[in-house]
Amino acid sequence: MATHEFAAHAAHAHAAPQGFIRKYIFSLDHKVIGLQYFFLALVAVFTGIFLSLLMRIHLVWPTASLPFFGEIKPETYLSLLTMHGTIMVFFVLTTAPQGGFGNYFLPIQIGAPDMAFPVLNMLSFWTTFLGFLVLVAAFFVTGGAPLHGWTGYAPLSALPSAGPGEGLGADLWIISIAIFCIGALMGALNFITTTLDMRAKGMTLMRMPLTCWAWFVTAILGLLAFGVLLSAGILLLMDRQLGTSFFVPLVTVNGVLTGHKGGSPLLWQHLFWFFGHPEVYIAILPAMGLCSQLLSVFSRKPIFGYKAMVYAILAIGFLGFMVWGHHMFMSGMSPYTAFAFSIMTMGIGVPSAIKTFNWLGTLWRGKIRFSSPMLFAIGFVSLFVVGGISGPFLAQPVLDIYLHETYFVIAHFHLIMGVASIFGIFAATYYWFPKMFGRMMNETLAKTHFWLTFVGAYAIFMPMHYYGMAGGLRRYSQGTEVAWIHKLAPIQQFITFAAFITIASQFIFVFNLFWSMKKGEKATDNPWEATTLEWTTATPPPHDNFGGITPVVHNGPYEYSVPGAPRDFVMQTDAPVAAKH
Repeated sequence: MATHEFAAHAAHAHAAPQGFIRKYIFSLDHKVIGLQYFFLALVAVFTGIFLSLLMRIHLVWPTASLPFFGEIKPETYLSLLTMHGTIMVFFVLTTAPQGGFGNYFLPIQIGAPDMAFPVLNMLSFWTTFLGFLVLVAAFFVTGGAPLHGWTGYAPLSALPSAGPGEGLGADLWIISIAIFCIGALMGALNFITTTLDMRAKGMTLMRMPLTCWAWFVTAILGLLAFGVLLSAGILLLMDRQLGTSFFVPLVTVNGVLTGHKGGSPLLWQHLFWFFGHPEVYIAILPAMGLCSQLLSVFSRKPIFGYKAMVYAILAIGFLGFMVWGHHMFMSGMSPYTAFAFSIMTMGIGVPSAIKTFNWLGTLWRGKIRFSSPMLFAIGFVSLFVVGGISGPFLAQPVLDIYLHETYFVIAHFHLIMGVASIFGIFAATYYWFPKMFGRMMNETLAKTHFWLTFVGAYAIFMPMHYYGMAGGLRRYSQGTEVAWIHKLAPIQQFITFAAFITIASQFIFVFNLFWSMKKGEKATDNPWEATTLEWTTATPPPHDNFGGITPVVHNGPYEYSVPGAPRDFVMQTDAPVAAKH
């Protein structure tokens, strides 16, 4: 290990905290911070689910008067839609896989005692938490939450007079996103430095588990993307409050000529989607890394094509910055530009396909153990493929012009970005729960939860494709006003009832999570017979992760069924096995 790495390790030997506040609230321990991110995401996901429930009720019973909420007006529906998307994308899909599990397990998996910058780590969580509070506060201010969609398209988002919720609510929305960006940037710096500087002796980059590669590349994407969104948010706030004109052209709103001129709403779209498309991969890459890990562990086979998997993750990260224009085919861009973005979008399908075939290759003729983490990992592959297959259709400008404003797009990105990533979060929870809490989760409840959620996800999002192809338009608060949409009402009813059942089944997970913390069966140090470093240490891991012993790595992360080995798995810290396979 290089001298600077010794220095880096020595700097992290901070003593175990004593008081409650230092130990559990303003903690510097990456494991506690990981759990704080996880529980923040858990609160956020149920907030987001509740908003989607209100939307689904309104779509099927547009005149229903609900207790506490009364009748949901069209503009209220748009506010629900905006806040649902924002909460789910930022505070669930970005927060849980990277902030939660990444923080907890990246240092342990590379053999480090903590993250590189523990104080920065603590600050990144509390910044994110503040961002969430500011966002939720938008519901309670005069005018309510904004209705400009989670993408915040100008000029609707840039003019406080543009509609209800576009006053203080929209300001809070922008400030919340900006705060979140700052937290994400601090986290990204920490992840990159930790991965490059803090690895244990023998832990070369090509011996890192694919989870670590995924967190590392995700952090690089975050570092490059969130800075752009932060800048765009500041410019948007200036347009709203200081009279600048970055995104607002000379235009009349509600019959009044605005005092702006020379701005471009398309500039906002470019800045937003330059962040927005990498964000899709920020949400999905950690789940891809975890899925690779689990398929190997539970098939009792080395991952098929480890190096190809690493290069595919890097290729997805690289190409992810070159495809943002496919969100803008409808914006009047030059057909030549659209063609370039279309080609790049088809190109990014290649590394995703390589990963998919390698996952299937890993499963092929494996001694598969169908434990709950494995079921969710296989479910992830299924959702990723089915959600991804509609991508090449939307990547063709000629098809996208028809499909863009329909439910087809909603179905596509919910399957591949939303539900697939959530399945990764579930898989990670069931897999690492024994290490985090020292107990096993109930396997029967876990499998029941899997089947209800898996079938439910398809029952919700498959019909949305058909609804979209039939011309069902998104962002419409009800389908009663347009004749051809009104005919599609039975599809919306089916989706809503499927959503009711799927949402209800998530409470099985919540019960299992909290019940198992107290009453679950005691876990051994390595219940899944896995090879990576987190399974070599105590359960739950001690303050410095390895109890004062720095691990030394001799093997790769996926040494299963090795000829000549005494067991069917070789830990990364075991002596190298003489027989080659």
